[in-house]
Amino acid sequence: MTQEPIPDLQPIYPEAELEFGVPFPGEILPAADWAKTALKKLPPPGTFSTLEIFRREAPLILDIGCGNGRSSLILALNNPQANILASDVLPVVIRYATRRGNQRGLHNLRFAVCGGKEFLRDYGSQMNCQQIHCYHPQPYYTRTDIRKRLITPDFLSMVYTSLIDQGQFIIQTDHLSYWNYFEQIIPEFFDFTPHPEPWEDAPLGRTRREILARSQNLPIYRGVATKTKILTPAQLTSLTKKLPWPRFNADRRYQKYDQLERE
Repeated sequence: MTQEPIPDLQPIYPEAELEFGVPFPGEILPAADWAKTALKKLPPPGTFSTLEIFRREAPLILDIGCGNGRSSLILALNNPQANILASDVLPVVIRYATRRGNQRGLHNLRFAVCGGKEFLRDYGSQMNCQQIHCYHPQPYYTRTDIRKRLITPDFLSMVYTSLIDQGQFIIQTDHLSYWNYFEQIIPEFFDFTPHPEPWEDAPLGRTRREILARSQNLPIYRGVATKTKILTPAQLTSLTKKLPWPRFNADRRYQKYDQLERE
């Protein structure tokens, strides 16, 4: 895979909020035009309602593991007709994401503190998502942490249940072993198409991690999974039991990039 260089944009955008040289999407508005994007309290499991959360009915896009909000801002800006619900397990990154969403007046965007697996477990069957995005799920490196890996047969079953027919699951990683696992297991649930080129709506990177990985000359692996298969609950249960879990050996050289991302 060819290298995807990141240009130095500081001279071009001297006033922009930059991250590894790439400006955050959207314009910071006057305070009077700010939105309130924090979803401070999640509803009880089984009681999800987009109308109550967004005060309107609209197609729903979910951004799992949204980090500091870059990908969620892109989704909200490019899909004003949709409701964008983003979650991350870390409160500190949600605080950054919420501030950015507020400042850009993104009334169609909400951020919640919640793990991706827990989010789909508690609300997925009620969501009817048009799209679910998941960028750079943590591969984890030690034997004791392997069980924490997000993309598993069980998780993909929940993604399937959460999507409408023809809905899409968008996945991205810079970890080759994880990508090899994606290519093995995702086609069992979806029609899966690799997307080797940068996303057209964010050619410099949809996420902080992507920008960092590309600056370190790491290849990015992207794919779009479309829900075209008709799978019954019994068939989904069968797949979760027979398909392998992600027990690959993660190369520890990637750890330094994880540390850079957190700093």
